[in-house]
Amino acid sequence: MSTPTRIYIARLAGVAVFDPNGDQVGRVRDAVARLRPTQRPPEVVGLVAEMPMRRRIFLSINRITSIDSDAIVLGTGTLNLRRFEKRPNELLVLQELLDRRVQVEPGGQAGSVVDVAMECSRGGEWSLTRVAVREQTGRLTRRGHLHQVEWERVRGLSGIADSRGTANLLAVLEDMRPADLANALQDLPDARRNEVAAALDDERLADVLSELPEHDQVEILAALDRERAADVLEEMDPDDAADLLSELPPPEQDVLLDLMQPDEADPVRQLLKYTPGTAGSVMTSEPVILPPDATVAEALARIREPQLSPAIAAQVFVSRAPMTTPTGRYLGMVHFQRLLREPPADLLGGVVVNDIDPLRAATPLPEITRRMATYDLVAMPVVDRNNRLVGAVTVDDVLDHLLPRDWRDRDATAGPSTTEPVGGTDG
Repeated sequence: MSTPTRIYIARLAGVAVFDPNGDQVGRVRDAVARLRPTQRPPEVVGLVAEMPMRRRIFLSINRITSIDSDAIVLGTGTLNLRRFEKRPNELLVLQELLDRRVQVEPGGQAGSVVDVAMECSRGGEWSLTRVAVREQTGRLTRRGHLHQVEWERVRGLSGIADSRGTANLLAVLEDMRPADLANALQDLPDARRNEVAAALDDERLADVLSELPEHDQVEILAALDRERAADVLEEMDPDDAADLLSELPPPEQDVLLDLMQPDEADPVRQLLKYTPGTAGSVMTSEPVILPPDATVAEALARIREPQLSPAIAAQVFVSRAPMTTPTGRYLGMVHFQRLLREPPADLLGGVVVNDIDPLRAATPLPEITRRMATYDLVAMPVVDRNNRLVGAVTVDDVLDHLLPRDWRDRDATAGPSTTEPVGGTDG
């Protein structure tokens, strides 16, 4: 194996995994160590890699030919695609050890785990050998010294952890996309998942909640105090917030809506009134809306705003004032490709397209799907009986509601497997 003899595992999180042909197969999410009945440090038996479609698989350490901070290279292109499940005698290093409260001997100095190193012996066996521990100083304004100590000198690495912080685990998860972070949270025990979720800032937590199964969303929201829960709901898109609130009892919905800012709560209240399975129930009430006298340049600047999703930014809806939903009379829409072809100073009123009938709030999902597929659209306007724009249905909204209800739940995802041995450790 061409690799350093000592590797700190947190540095591997997110590193790409390649097969012998140079094709990427996934990214590292954790390391798996097997506990020993003696006092010897745990043996590292493999890595957990996340593949497309959020499937996590086990990679035996014996099938890895190279490990470094830039890439993991496998010695075989044949993989066991069975979803990884930890066995009782195994330890997920990053998930279970980071931020754990420990004591360093001699002296019993208290600290928390920042990272764990694995080393390869002359016989090719990898073990957890060193722990990076940051001292607890007892002072909020001062960070404790960081020590690298032998595994045997650290007490508290085994057994059930006491209450612990989240800073180091969050640092490992920091660069993940919201969907990947949501996937990682599903692998944590419920209490730890709620701790990590609560430590995220409101905007980040809102993005992650939108990617979780409904039951996980409800449990995380219930673990927050109501004022914080209302703040997070304000950061969510109104349609996502409405979907989450619809899972709660009506009295709890009312409490949280009352705690939200009125201008944030009003569109959510309106969405909750629509019949499930209709355009009104799945639409966003905040598409990109501009008046007909806005210029092409202004429209392009608007859709470049980074907080807009690709589906929302794909087109601009044009209407009379007011520009918030429900708007004045709906005039039509302009796709971003059309904007790119027009002179920047031209007005939207001169390039608007209105030859496709908009949806009504009561239009059922099958009809929405048929019309979007017929016209190759990623979004369609929704108008009321007075032809005022009240929202837009995007293709991701439609997919989210056409897929099985539990499609985000990893426990409900069954993946294919090969003829190789299956289980936590296939090496």
